[in-house]
Amino acid sequence: MIRKALTIAGSDSGGGAGIEADLKTFAAFGVHGLVAITSVTAQNTQEVRAIYDISPEVVAKQIEAVAEDIGVDAAKTGMLSNADIIKAVAKTVRKYEFPLVVDPVMIAKSGAPLLREDAVEALKEKIIPFAKVVTPNRPEAEKLSGMKIESIEDARKAAKFIVEELGAEAVIVKGGHLGTSEAVDVLYYRGSFREYRKPFVDGCTHGTGCSFSAAIAANLAKGEGLEETVKVAKEFVTAGIYYGLRIGHGHCPVNQNAWIEIPAERWRTYEALNGALGELLKVEGLQQYVPEVGMNFVYALPGIYARGKADVAGVKGRIVKFGETVKPVGPVEFGASDHLARAVLTMMGFYPEVRSALNLRYDEWLIERAKRAGLRVSFYDRREEPEEIKRREGATIPWGIEMAVKRLGERPDIVYHLGDWGKESMVLLFGENPGDVIRKLRLLLG
Repeated sequence: MIRKALTIAGSDSGGGAGIEADLKTFAAFGVHGLVAITSVTAQNTQEVRAIYDISPEVVAKQIEAVAEDIGVDAAKTGMLSNADIIKAVAKTVRKYEFPLVVDPVMIAKSGAPLLREDAVEALKEKIIPFAKVVTPNRPEAEKLSGMKIESIEDARKAAKFIVEELGAEAVIVKGGHLGTSEAVDVLYYRGSFREYRKPFVDGCTHGTGCSFSAAIAANLAKGEGLEETVKVAKEFVTAGIYYGLRIGHGHCPVNQNAWIEIPAERWRTYEALNGALGELLKVEGLQQYVPEVGMNFVYALPGIYARGKADVAGVKGRIVKFGETVKPVGPVEFGASDHLARAVLTMMGFYPEVRSALNLRYDEWLIERAKRAGLRVSFYDRREEPEEIKRREGATIPWGIEMAVKRLGERPDIVYHLGDWGKESMVLLFGENPGDVIRKLRLLLG
């Protein structure tokens, strides 16, 4: 069965919040998205330039059209703008029995008002009593409850008031504005409180409220219980903030696609490296160039998702000589490489498309061969390494790759170094993907 979720909200021309964020969230959870647009805004990451409210009659007709033909398993509200739209939405949703998530949108991330002052009472009287759950942030919860919220205990009191006095079935007061060491969301449901905690993450926050409420609506549409739904929504938004889309010059938007793209990219990365590893083992003469410390072959997730060595696939235990050939000690796993993972992550800082690398034993013939084959070659000298870099665990390789990139002034295919006391000389071969690395390796070895 295809589950359907409806968003009754405004349009964000910047694609960061509103129905655009809601539809991306619905899609991330495999739910078909339906839309009733309440307002069209001209906005970007910095400001709201204009708002045009749709007529209440047209808003109501949109809800009726999709509900009566396609069906709605759950719905959410976002920007409702004015009292007339609120009344029209309330009158219309009463006809149907789908659970309603109310995101009481009042102020844009840029600070622009999205709900007129005279509409707050209409929201409290007409919409909230029909809500399965209301999802205010601290300023919104203060407006709805009339209470000052400065602590988790205050958030509990406000949540209880909104349920018991305004008539919502449940309320979750979001903790992003509470000033606590963690982002603590407080749910009040069926007479009990539950807290959802996540560490604050540095990232993009435009569209967090829309995405959170849409995630709840999507999972309610799939038949999940409210408490589990809130837990999943919290995880979803935290990932969206962390892997946010660094676009625009203001508040950058959350990345709803991270929820589905990361598992997909991890599988694609694993499959590509695993397949290329089979090709690597067929390369004749490779055993001559296996370093004493062993060889590894790595492939990182795309740049937006590659933050550390856990996001880089490599060969567990490395690749070693085995008679007249080479053999992987273990399988391809994420986090299996340390040194080579740091090298490729540093290279990606300059050239995000360069996601794969292989290390070889240094041989002057390899360097000459690379130059004759038209590959771009650079190097770094470990004897030039500053003392503060040497003292910092794991800092040498990032420093070296940065020096090599700056020395060449363009994207290198090969970076080598001649070692130092107790450090083996090494050649690092880079490519956009494992297949690209294999192609360059065959150029080197003829």
